[in-house]
Amino acid sequence: MLRQTGIHSSEDARRLARKRLPWMVFDYVDGAAGEEHGAMLARRAIQDIRLTPRVLRNVSRRELRVQLFDKLAVRPFGISPMGMCNLSAPDADLMLARLAARDRVPHGVSTVASTDMETLLKASGGMAWFQLYFSGDGSGTMKLVERARAAGYGTLVLTVDVPEVGRRPRELRHGFKMPFRIGPRQFVDFALHPRWSLSTLIRGRPQMANFDGRNYVFDRTESRAAADWTTFETLRATWPGKLVVKGVLHPGDALRLKALGADAIQVSSHGCRQLDAAPPAIEALAAIRQAVGPSYPLFYDSGIRSGEDVVKAYAMGADFVFLGRPLLYAMAAGGEAGLHQLWEVLAQEVSLTLAQLGLTEMAALREGAAR
Repeated sequence: MLRQTGIHSSEDARRLARKRLPWMVFDYVDGAAGEEHGAMLARRAIQDIRLTPRVLRNVSRRELRVQLFDKLAVRPFGISPMGMCNLSAPDADLMLARLAARDRVPHGVSTVASTDMETLLKASGGMAWFQLYFSGDGSGTMKLVERARAAGYGTLVLTVDVPEVGRRPRELRHGFKMPFRIGPRQFVDFALHPRWSLSTLIRGRPQMANFDGRNYVFDRTESRAAADWTTFETLRATWPGKLVVKGVLHPGDALRLKALGADAIQVSSHGCRQLDAAPPAIEALAAIRQAVGPSYPLFYDSGIRSGEDVVKAYAMGADFVFLGRPLLYAMAAGGEAGLHQLWEVLAQEVSLTLAQLGLTEMAALREGAAR
């Protein structure tokens, strides 16, 4: 049995992570673009959604499983692709993969994951989806596509909302770079957080594992601005599996992607890490659902912090929801035990919210029963 970690909410996990992580690492995980006003508005928009309770309905048996493409996910939420997860805790990528395998939910494997894509596909029991950035002239990108296909990935997640990497002042103040460049400021930071520093030293400095020893060097700050609609069409013609496009906020873009053969769209503002002025993604979700119709697969991430938030996203039109930063907080706070504890908290919150709304399954939320 996993030990208890004192995590009863995402905010608990964040508070503990802030104590245990070096400032540089915490601000990389926690930060957003510009003045971070957009991130605040995105959270407020989710918080301001109201759900109307219904009474005297038999809700004693509630079902959290949902259909996702051709699989049945045990939980109505999955794991967003996140770069350099092992900064939060040694082997964090593998913790996430094992959780995905257990609950049969998708595990987004970032282009810049700390563990190579082949290892994570195996550890996730085949539940991993590979997230792809277009970069430079695209030659290295297509090498990754071929490698993902050879490894056995069935779903590719093309992230399209980073034509240039956004300016995140908290990262810049700490001199955050990958790989780490250790100067006097960083040395003091690490020395004041010995628990993280010693465990990281013992297990090895996190690296961008998909490029270790290969003929393609990835620069996380490199321009991705050359990608256009022809890029998507080429990828669609090349990739035989499911193709999800992540980072869409405009209904017109969603309609064009649908017409060009995207299997699903993931509505996302990248947690407002790219554009401080981005509209709240939860509001974009409702507008895009109206545009693409009721049956087209729409996924959602950005600003989700609780099971109630998950329910709200479904009520606004999502077919599935992904979480990112809260899971990193949980692993930083309590390792694998912390991750599992927060995961169960989120599931309990979803179930309890359904009960309050007089519902027994997630699909009923799409019928407007909660609003």
